[in-house]
Amino acid sequence: MTQAILNTAELSQSEWLEQRKRGIGGSDASAVAGLNRWKSPIVVYMEKTGEIKSESSNSEAAYWGNVMEDTVAKEFTRRTGLKVRRRNALLQHKDHDWMLANVDRMVVGRNEGLECKTASEYLKGDWEAEEIPASYLLQCQHYMAVTDADAWWIAVLVGGNKFIYKKIERDEELIDHLIAIEKDFWENHVLANNPPLPDGSQASTEFMDALYKDSEPDSETELPVDAETLVNDWKQAEEDEKDAKKRKDEAKNRLKTHLGEHERGYVKDHIVNWKPVTSERIDSKRLKLEKPDLYQEYSKASSYRRMTIKEAK
Repeated sequence: MTQAILNTAELSQSEWLEQRKRGIGGSDASAVAGLNRWKSPIVVYMEKTGEIKSESSNSEAAYWGNVMEDTVAKEFTRRTGLKVRRRNALLQHKDHDWMLANVDRMVVGRNEGLECKTASEYLKGDWEAEEIPASYLLQCQHYMAVTDADAWWIAVLVGGNKFIYKKIERDEELIDHLIAIEKDFWENHVLANNPPLPDGSQASTEFMDALYKDSEPDSETELPVDAETLVNDWKQAEEDEKDAKKRKDEAKNRLKTHLGEHERGYVKDHIVNWKPVTSERIDSKRLKLEKPDLYQEYSKASSYRRMTIKEAK
C-alpha cells in the first residue's frame, strides 16, 4: 500500500523543495531518463545533492501552472463528470523509498489520478491527435508506480483557450524500465555522490555554460588522457556534420530543378514548398558607420566561452 510520509498542505515553497531531495519525484522522471528537453540528469543530481537550488518552480510558467491548476481540475470534472479531490501528501512507493510522488488530484471512486497542466500555444503540436509529450507520459507512469493506480488522466489548457484531456493506461513494462532507470540514478549517482556525465541535450549545454560561465584569464590545465577520445569524437562529429550538410544541400538543389518556378510540389506522402520569404533586418554596419551614437545607445554587450580545438605544436 502506498505510504503518505508527509502532509504537504501547510508546507512553504522552500520546505517543499527541501523535501524533494528525499527521492525522485514524478517531474524528475523524464529528466533522469534523458527525455526532458528542459532538464538534464546532471541538473537533477545537483538538485538532489543540494549543490544547486531548483529554479523551475520559480519560473513564470510554473507560477501560472500552479495558479491555473484548480481551474484545469474543475474543467476536467465539468467535461468528464469525474469528481476529483486533492491528495495533500508526499507519497512513497511501498518497495522503493526513494520513489516519491506529489500528485495533483485523485479521481473519486476510481483507482486513477489526474495531472493538470498548462502549455503555451507554441507547444500545441505536442498534443495533437493521441500524442502526449514523453516527459508527461513518464511523469504519469511514475505516479501510477507509486500509487499503484490503474490509469492516469492528464488535462492541459493550451494557449489559454484550448482544453485537452487524455487517459493514460498503466504500462507495466514501461514502469519496470522506469524503476530500473531511477534506481540506478539514485543509488549509483545521488547516494554515491557520483555525478552523471553531461549529455548532448540543450538542457545540459545551457546548464554547463551557466555553471562555468567565467574563466581565469590565461589559465591552463592538463586534461586527462581519455579526453583525447572526446576530442576525436568532436572532430569526427564536425566531419559528419559537413557531410550531412553537403548531402542535404545536394538533395535540396535537385528538388529545385524539379520545382522550377512552382512554389509547391507533391510526392507520395510529402509536400515540398519553395516560396519567397521577405524579412527586414537592421543593417548594423551601416548604422554603426552613419549613426555611431545611436548604435552605441542600443548596443548590448554579451559574453560567452567559445570552445575550439587546434593541433598542438
